[in-house]
Amino acid sequence: MLEKWSGLFIGRRSRWVTLLVWIALAVLLTVLLPAVGEKEKNNAPNLEATSPSVLADQLIKEQFPSSSGVPALVVWHREGGLTTEDYTVIQELARSLTEQPLPAQAETIPLHQLPPPALAQMASEDKTTFVQPVAFVEATATEILKDNLDAIQERTRAIVKTDPFAASVEDASALSARITGPVGISVDATGLFQGADVSLLIATVLLVLVLLLLIYRSPILAIIPLIGVGFAYLVTSPVLGWMAGEGWITVDGQAISIMTVLLFGAGTDYCLFFISHFRQELRRETDKMAALRRAFKDASGAIAMSGFTVVLSLFALLAAKYGAYHRFAVPFSLSIFIMGLASLTLIPALLAIIGRASFFPFIPRTEEMERARAQAKNKVYKPSKQQRGPGHAIGRLVVAKPWTVVICCIVLLGSLAGFAPQIKFTYDLLSSFPKDMPSSEGFAMISEAYSPGDLAPVTVVVQTDGKETGVEELLAAQPLVDHVSAAVPSVSDPQLLSYSVSLNINPYSQQAMDAIPELRAQLEQQLEGAGVTGAAAKVWIGGQTAAQHDAEQLTIRDMTVVIPLVIVLIMILLVAYLRSVTAMLYLIGTVVLSYGSALGLGWIILHYGMGVEAIQGAIPLYAFAFLVALGEDYNIFMISSIWNKRKSMPLHQAIREGVAETGGVITSAGLILAATFAVLATLPIQVLVQFGLITAIGVLMDTFIVRPFLVPAITALLGKAAFWPGKAELIEETTAGGSNS
Repeated sequence: MLEKWSGLFIGRRSRWVTLLVWIALAVLLTVLLPAVGEKEKNNAPNLEATSPSVLADQLIKEQFPSSSGVPALVVWHREGGLTTEDYTVIQELARSLTEQPLPAQAETIPLHQLPPPALAQMASEDKTTFVQPVAFVEATATEILKDNLDAIQERTRAIVKTDPFAASVEDASALSARITGPVGISVDATGLFQGADVSLLIATVLLVLVLLLLIYRSPILAIIPLIGVGFAYLVTSPVLGWMAGEGWITVDGQAISIMTVLLFGAGTDYCLFFISHFRQELRRETDKMAALRRAFKDASGAIAMSGFTVVLSLFALLAAKYGAYHRFAVPFSLSIFIMGLASLTLIPALLAIIGRASFFPFIPRTEEMERARAQAKNKVYKPSKQQRGPGHAIGRLVVAKPWTVVICCIVLLGSLAGFAPQIKFTYDLLSSFPKDMPSSEGFAMISEAYSPGDLAPVTVVVQTDGKETGVEELLAAQPLVDHVSAAVPSVSDPQLLSYSVSLNINPYSQQAMDAIPELRAQLEQQLEGAGVTGAAAKVWIGGQTAAQHDAEQLTIRDMTVVIPLVIVLIMILLVAYLRSVTAMLYLIGTVVLSYGSALGLGWIILHYGMGVEAIQGAIPLYAFAFLVALGEDYNIFMISSIWNKRKSMPLHQAIREGVAETGGVITSAGLILAATFAVLATLPIQVLVQFGLITAIGVLMDTFIVRPFLVPAITALLGKAAFWPGKAELIEETTAGGSNS
């Protein structure tokens, strides 16, 4: 049936129809729909609307409107101390912003109306740093905010006649300035991603092209997978752009970057698996179309199964509640789905059109064709020697000494996985950005000159019901609190009080995050002691520290939901495809072990080698969804070969030949996939560097340890039991030294 199905794409006319359909789709969608990059939104919320910190922030905006607006913090600094001239510059900028407000600018502090001594009192204790807030209306577009920050810099340069935003913060003779705060960070983050998807796309294409040329030494063959991936990208991008434009999904720069890498890495893999089958059949079959039909029959099932595994695994991210996870589900799964269609329709059509010339100059031919070719050239035919690569040796090893192989693999992978529990996590997005980014430098200037908690104060709101609660004293007595502002009553309810709490530690640290639930519990107990009824519903804690605590809790929740869901989905697919519970269990177990070892080795490299104190908290779930799905890909391709061969030969021989047959193409595919994920490490965003490194390590683990050694060795050990509960009639081993199965 599969051979007949292939006729829809590789027939004399249908191959051209298939190519034209893909061209038409790519052109029409590109012309009629916006590209996904045009609809990216990098400031989408990650927390749920019902998260405690979100509810608190909403209450603060409604009941304490003086604190509304999103601030850009202009940080002024002179290493030797700010001068009178410096304060004059600050006042002139304040005057300009008051008299000529920027678009979407909210109320600003009239610093130009203050006498210089009063202004100096607002500086840091060492008088080296001054923070000038400029607030903007909530939900202002990032493009407008960027233009506003550029305008602030232009006005400043016009006042100073120099460029303090380009001056070094360590230059004692110069006034330096940086813009940070939520607005500065948001604009800088968007700037990092602008153009990153284009540069990443170019770098990925060039890398894949170079690797294909080095591995296969065929210019045409190197281009064919890129054509397939390119068309898949041209179709995927406008479809996602349209969905984002309709408000059905949200995409950000980070998702687009990873999607690009995923498409080219996994997409090239699927194309190579099909091409390798075609090349094998061309060495057996004179008719290229017959060879292509057989290749389609042998490869399409495994490719479809592998693609479906990745699609379902990534689609499972929809069950996540943390926005950064949830937003990834549709772009990633849709891109792989379209790539799978391209690898089973467009790639066969291209191979049908080009034929054996696809492999030029190393064209595969049957022995009869080679003999006839030699005679036509009046040359003596010399049969080519059968080359036996490392795959044959590995196949013999895993069959001859399966226990040794299994024990060595488990010890190695288990030892590396043992480092995974030592990993420390951070939920501070700013720590993921380059330290020389202007908003990062401004953030560092504030942290050095002021109390650490002033960077991001914790806002505590309590409903006192008119009772004396002693909340301010309780907050001031906390060991992690530096100082507490006086209570501010709500505009509509004088019994609703707000306190600004500055911590004496980094408000983005894990210690600060862990203090939030303890602080809430103490506040509820304090209100209850004061006679306030329903105290649990009358305490709100807002601010970045509380938001990061909520992000941590959502991440923990998502890991407990998504990881089991992904495993269950893959288990169901494996049982349906292989008809074996036993094989399903050890295939799942091996990739999970590989995932743990990738986390462990990644932590060793990042922490001990690169000095990273903590990795982003989102990394483990990202890496799991990708590594388990993509790792299972390689297991499926390899185990499918063994399953097919054991029908016509003894199991141990099937294992030897299956490992040898798939070794070259899976190794090539693994190297390409790992290299494409490693490209993410070239971006100036630590979360992508960490994700790219750990994922690349995991792919290499699957490629060089799990697929060639561990899985075949376990299959050899289990023998007939590997097919349970299926009824496998295995052929008896007849080779010398072989054991009966």
